[in-house]
Amino acid sequence: MRGLKDKRVVVTGGASGIGFATAERFLEEGSRVAVIDRDSDGCARTGQELPGLAAVIEADVSQLDQVQRAFEQLDGMWGGLDVLINNAGISLRHPFLEITPDEWRSVLDTNLTGLFYVAQQAARRMVAAGSGVIVNMGSMNGEIACPHYADYNVSKAGVIELTRTMALELAPAVRVLGVSPGAVLTPMQEAEYSAEMFAELNSRIPLQRHATPAEIAALFVFLASDEAPFIAGHSVIIDGGESAGGLGSTVTS
Repeated sequence: MRGLKDKRVVVTGGASGIGFATAERFLEEGSRVAVIDRDSDGCARTGQELPGLAAVIEADVSQLDQVQRAFEQLDGMWGGLDVLINNAGISLRHPFLEITPDEWRSVLDTNLTGLFYVAQQAARRMVAAGSGVIVNMGSMNGEIACPHYADYNVSKAGVIELTRTMALELAPAVRVLGVSPGAVLTPMQEAEYSAEMFAELNSRIPLQRHATPAEIAALFVFLASDEAPFIAGHSVIIDGGESAGGLGSTVTS
């Protein structure tokens, strides 16, 4: 991709799944990459598996003080950043009637409030520098609701609307957009779905399979590059055609 060599890229939730694949892909593009993740074991493993990383910073995005410290560390290392991949998120599969207040807060605090904390820190630096790209991780769950994920659905709908608002307020200096994946084969989803549930969902996706993390990473890289300079304010759907008929394909069992 054009325009990514030596760019300073931050990937949140970069110690596993889509985040790890995205950090790896930006390194392949010649970018300078730092990962932020709250999983200490994952951070240690990521540092070993991706030795080209500029930094692996352990921080929980839902905690403002930790986010601020992470960006202060980035300031000391780089003096700013060019690209933010705002990817960190969690998911819990549970019926609406069984969601506890603590579970609700945990999902919203990470997926929406934490994403806001990180985006604001990055945007302040980008606006001061006069340029930058922020790509927020949405989800098809924020476009078309999925049963058993009320808190997650709400958090991702909020991310999509926040992305639109940021794009309006921060342009033209900062280009803001999002990615809304459908089904992706990640450790997070593997922990929630049985083999039978995977098969049921795959049968409803026109391409008959889940996406791989690398395929989502490729979209992140494209959107952040000089190949996509006029894409802003929207969350790009990547779902294998799942939503093409207007109704989401959901596992209800």
